[in-house]
Amino acid sequence: MTEAVPAKLLWEQHCCLPLQPTADITELARYRTTRPVYLSVNVGYSPQNKTAATEIAADFRRKAIADGRFRLVRTVADIEEAARDGAFALAFDLEDSAPIEGELDNAAHFYDLGVRSMLPTYNRANSAGCGCLDTIDTGLTAYGKALVQEMNRIGMLVDGSHCSIRTGLDLADATAQPMIYSHSNFAALWKHPRNITDDQARACAETGGVIGVNGVGIFLGANAPEQRGERLRAMADHLEYGVELVGIEHVGIGSDYSFDHVDFNLELQTNPQAFSDAYTAYGPLQWVPPEDTVTLDSVLAERGWSPADIDAVCGGNFARVARQVWR
Repeated sequence: MTEAVPAKLLWEQHCCLPLQPTADITELARYRTTRPVYLSVNVGYSPQNKTAATEIAADFRRKAIADGRFRLVRTVADIEEAARDGAFALAFDLEDSAPIEGELDNAAHFYDLGVRSMLPTYNRANSAGCGCLDTIDTGLTAYGKALVQEMNRIGMLVDGSHCSIRTGLDLADATAQPMIYSHSNFAALWKHPRNITDDQARACAETGGVIGVNGVGIFLGANAPEQRGERLRAMADHLEYGVELVGIEHVGIGSDYSFDHVDFNLELQTNPQAFSDAYTAYGPLQWVPPEDTVTLDSVLAERGWSPADIDAVCGGNFARVARQVWR
């Protein structure tokens, strides 16, 4: 049977709750809109090991089930069922391969917990490859290529966000399935080491993949607290640029909203080795909040986008690659 998803789905490919037991999963309900909603929530990155990320994922699962408004999904068909029931569809992602601890079998462990996408690296080099803040870029390692193959095998999306340019290009070469950039903007519009080059975007699209535009102020060039409206419009600008560059079927949304924004700004100070002045030079980070992200369809409509194109970018494109990759 062919798996279906609602035409007017909102697919949020990456957002972040606090990675600690005090996380309030009810905050995710701020994505409430007239569209059915799928959310991918981060459960770990470079500071977490397998045990810590497992505990975070298990905690989020318990809270989601207890709340009742969220439906943990394994397949794209589960998203359709959640939509019929009026529930938020929920799965997880890893923002670094550190929780895999160098053991390829651990990828399947996290897949079973609901992780459906993973980044090999977060900003800095590790055993899988180089990050976007590394001054020397040697790309994906042999282990990183083996990790990609394992992710292909189990049905986990390969994600190039936060990776270096060469690592991102190597991921496109190594994967046998569509890859994604879950939450990455375009360097051609705003030069920042976290934003991707046109070559990276084209290579991703050539795999059949999707680039999810984010709403982080320092990656949009609009980080002042009073620039909230400008951040939303800048997201739309990056969506339009991506469509012109790689086509309507290869662009989506991954806002990277941090519900733990106070904690994250503190993390910039306490864990500086994972970051650089490219993060800290702009003052406290600002984000496009869920209440604004859910209005992107209206912003695009005002710019003359067709309903079909809006639906593709808001959800249909990521749903397509998930249908192809997830097992």
